[in-house]
Amino acid sequence: MSEAEQPTIGDDVTETIPVSAVEWDVATDVLVAGAGGTGLVAALAACENPDLTVTVLEKAPDPGGNTALSTGMIPAAGTRLQEAKGIEETPEDMVRDILEKNGHEADEAMVRHLAAESVNLIHWLVDDWDVTLHLVDDFKYPKHSEFRMHAPAGNNGENLVAELVDLLRAQPNVELLTNTPVTKLVHDEGRVVGVVAGSRREEAIECRKVVLATDGFAGNKRMVRDFCDEEIVDALYFGSDGNTGDGIRFGAELGGDLAYMDSYQGHATVAHQTGMLSTYAVIMNGGILVNVDGDRFGDESAGYSEFAIDVLRQPGGVAFELFDERIFEKLQGQFDDFDDAVELGAYDHADTVAALCAVIGCAPDAATAAVERYNAAVADGGPDEVGRTDGVHTLSPPFYGTKITGSLFHTQGGLVVDGDARVLRADDTPVENLYAGGGVACGISGHGAGGYLSGNGLTAALGLGRLAGIHARKSLSE
Repeated sequence: MSEAEQPTIGDDVTETIPVSAVEWDVATDVLVAGAGGTGLVAALAACENPDLTVTVLEKAPDPGGNTALSTGMIPAAGTRLQEAKGIEETPEDMVRDILEKNGHEADEAMVRHLAAESVNLIHWLVDDWDVTLHLVDDFKYPKHSEFRMHAPAGNNGENLVAELVDLLRAQPNVELLTNTPVTKLVHDEGRVVGVVAGSRREEAIECRKVVLATDGFAGNKRMVRDFCDEEIVDALYFGSDGNTGDGIRFGAELGGDLAYMDSYQGHATVAHQTGMLSTYAVIMNGGILVNVDGDRFGDESAGYSEFAIDVLRQPGGVAFELFDERIFEKLQGQFDDFDDAVELGAYDHADTVAALCAVIGCAPDAATAAVERYNAAVADGGPDEVGRTDGVHTLSPPFYGTKITGSLFHTQGGLVVDGDARVLRADDTPVENLYAGGGVACGISGHGAGGYLSGNGLTAALGLGRLAGIHARKSLSE
C-alpha cells in the first residue's frame, strides 16, 4: 500500500533507536525475537551453519506461543507421507483450496510460494531433524479437498513445540532464553544492527540479522478494535498472552509496509463451562450446532473461523454442540485437547436429545427436531436445512453435548515480506537485516475471518520461519 494509505498503530509504538544511543553488551549472529513455531523453526534453519551463533529470546516464561495452543497440524501437498497413504496431489491443489476459501483476496504469489515450500518444510522437519509428524487421514477440516494435515503426536502443538525446543537446546551454537522480551530494535540509518532486550535488566545485543517472530496482535484489544471486526473485539481471547503486536510495531516504525490488518482467525467451539477448546473434529465428524432456542443457524462446515461470528450473534453469544457416542469414542485418544476437555467435564450425555438439552440449557423439543431433520438429510444424501452437504453419519443415542462460545485465536495481518521473509517497505525495498514470519507478517487468509483455511497459520508461521532462517544463514555464510 502507498505511504499515504499506511495504517497507524497508535501512539504507543514500540521504540526503535539509533545505534548511537547504545553501548553493546553482547553480540550474536542471528537474533530471533520469539520462541513460538516461527522462531523455533527459524533458529533451527539458521543454526545449520555451526559457525554462526543463534540467540532466541522469548518474553513469556515458556516457549510455544500460539503454536503450542494449536493442534500443530501443518498442511502440505505432495509429501512422501501422503504418497505412503496412496494420496497423490500437488501444491497447486493446496493453492486452489486456500484461494477459494479467501475469495482470491490473498497475495497469490505468496500463497503459491508457501504451498510449494510446504513439501520442503515437512521433509526437512521429518528427514533432517527427525521431528515426529504423521498424516491425518481420517477426517478433513472445512474446505480441504484432500488429506494434507501433518500432525505431531496427540494432534497437539505442545508436542511439536517440545520437540523443536529439545532440538534447539541440543545445538551448541544456539541459546534460548525465556522471560527476556525484545523491547527495542537498534538501527543504523534504517539498517537493523541489534536489539535491546530484557525485563528487569536490559542488555544491548549486537546482531547481524533479526527475525521478528513475536506473533500478532490478538492480545492487544486496542489494536483488535482498530483493525478487526467489531463483533470479535469483546470475544473470548484464546491465544497466547504475548501476542500484543510488538514485532509489527517494530517493523512499521522502520518503514515496513502493512497489509491485511483486518484478517484474523476465530474459532466457533470453545467449551463455555471449562474454557477448553472443543476440537472442530467433533463437527467435521458429523456434529451440529444449535442456539439456545434449539435452532441451527448456519452451515457449520463453512469453517470454524467465520462461524465464530455466527455463534457470537446468537442469544447470549453462545451455542450448543450436539453429537453422539460414535464421535465421542472416535476422538478420544486422538486429540489431546479433546481428552483434556473430557477430563474437565466439558461434555454431558443422555439417551435422548431432549434429556441432554435439558441439562446443557437449550430448548429440548426444537433441538430434537433439528437433529431429526439433520439425520433425514444425511440419510437422503442431500443438503440439509442450512445447506450443509458433508453429513457423514446420522446421529444416534446416546447423545453428547456442551455449551460453546466463539473466540478470537490470532490475527493474520502484519508486515509485508518477500519470498525470503525479508520485511519490505512500501516501495518493495527490504528493511536491511530484518525478517518476519507468523503473526508478525501478513498471512495468506485475505481479509476478515472468512478467508481462514485451517492450517493457514502454521503454513505461514513455519514456512516463513524456515525461509527466514535459511536466508539469514546463507547470507552470513557467503
